[in-house]
Amino acid sequence: MVKMAEKLTFGNTLADWQERINVARLREERAARARKIMRKYGIPALLVWTKANVRYLTGLKSAGSGQGNKYCLFFADHDPVVYEQAGWFRQMPDQAPWIKNWRISHSWSGGIAGPDAVRYQAEIFASDIFQELKERGLTGEKLGLVGVDGSGKAALEKLGLHCAESRSLILEARQVKTRDEINCHKMVAGITDTAWYRVWEGLRPGMRENDLTKIVGLACYEAGSDELPSVTFRSGPETFERGFDASGRIIEQGDLVYGALCDAIRYMGYGSCQYRTFIVGRKPNDREKDWYKILLDRVNAIIEAIKPGSTTADAAKFFDPVSKWGYTDEAEVLSIEIGHGIGIGDGHDYPVINRQWSLKHPQVIEPGMVIAVESCEGERRVGGVRLENMVVVTESGPEIIDHFPREEICVAPRS
Repeated sequence: MVKMAEKLTFGNTLADWQERINVARLREERAARARKIMRKYGIPALLVWTKANVRYLTGLKSAGSGQGNKYCLFFADHDPVVYEQAGWFRQMPDQAPWIKNWRISHSWSGGIAGPDAVRYQAEIFASDIFQELKERGLTGEKLGLVGVDGSGKAALEKLGLHCAESRSLILEARQVKTRDEINCHKMVAGITDTAWYRVWEGLRPGMRENDLTKIVGLACYEAGSDELPSVTFRSGPETFERGFDASGRIIEQGDLVYGALCDAIRYMGYGSCQYRTFIVGRKPNDREKDWYKILLDRVNAIIEAIKPGSTTADAAKFFDPVSKWGYTDEAEVLSIEIGHGIGIGDGHDYPVINRQWSLKHPQVIEPGMVIAVESCEGERRVGGVRLENMVVVTESGPEIIDHFPREEICVAPRS
């Protein structure tokens, strides 16, 4: 039987009388883990462009502008150097005193100035990086790159730097969460629970899918989401299999409806990944109940298999093969029947659980991983059900951290 995690005893505001999420410890323990993994692979310096990974390493969030406008040099044995964009470069140093080294970034904003300007700007960018490495005696060592584009890499290599793609390194660092990271995930799970209850109360025939998106967005924002989230709903014949969304479809009496509260709902950068299924204006029939029981039993079996020391192959065997639906290639359910690590920012962390990769290339499950498990059942153009839970791996086994009801299809509106 699956186990639910203990609920948080605190809210998302500050307090001097209670230990809550310790943000200084959060930053320090993340950085320490990254440095440990860097030393393991002999990478003394990382050049990181991607927003989520800059935040993971430094605690700094980024504006929504283009890739490469903000980046950092992160060292195994030195303080990081943060390259900040215009405006933020002047605003941030006194707001983030734990960062000692600030530089103005030299970006080509995705190449909008044309090829000649990109080459010119990339040379300045590479020269800056080379100088920082030279001052620390690292120009002859490997420079790990995370998210740096081809123009940047070419300019760095032109100066003789030995560049190594290092996204897998940062994913390895991020796969095991600290206690504060886990509490951030529990907080975002509580935010999404709030949103599900608003949907349960407000869902009625005659609404559009887009109306539900608005309800969830406001609920999450009021409950403490970092930003106004973008969420999606599918209804009626769109519910199997998951496909296009934001169609503006009018929800009708008797429709199955499910929502995806993923990625955009965050607390201190840490994301949610959840599905829940509702039915509008009536109780589910026997066929729909059967779909959901099959789905729930499958998700439970996968969760129960996610134990310390087990592998993703042990869990993946509980997913049905694609032949069940008449398919021949596991790629046809790649992002539908899956377990995946979740963490800070967009995208997925290690590990992944599916039949496409895990059976032949298993990953070891470790305490501290936070994994979302999702699956579906249904019939094309008739209807379908989905469920996704967020799970933390503890020393004694897996625990579900989202507490909204999951045992059956929720009849809406809630009575």
